[in-house]
Amino acid sequence: MKLITLTNFKICVLFVMGIASFATSAQIPEDKKLHFAAGTIAGSAGYTYVWQKTKDKKKAMLAGVGTALLAGTVKELLDSTQNNNYFDTKDLAATALGGITISVTINLFNKKKYVEIN
Repeated sequence: MKLITLTNFKICVLFVMGIASFATSAQIPEDKKLHFAAGTIAGSAGYTYVWQKTKDKKKAMLAGVGTALLAGTVKELLDSTQNNNYFDTKDLAATALGGITISVTINLFNKKKYVEIN
């Protein structure tokens, strides 16, 4: 397991906890908060996976955002197949924003040097 994975996970958890505490006082619907959190988790997973494979920040950031967009799109497509439900672009935007936010955050804290733990 690499230290960068552990660091990314810690950043992700702290970030989600901070956003969740801020969002509870804001006028944001619960559904959008959940989509944002899901985008954060998906984006963190995508970023971490690509970073471990390539060590390229730009590719990792694009993968983080892309993973969140993919997860949001699949969720909304599944929602649109249910009765009395539809593809909600605002839900997709909240999921994508979570992926964008965590990818930028990890990118800011991700140093070029890393320590490998076997």
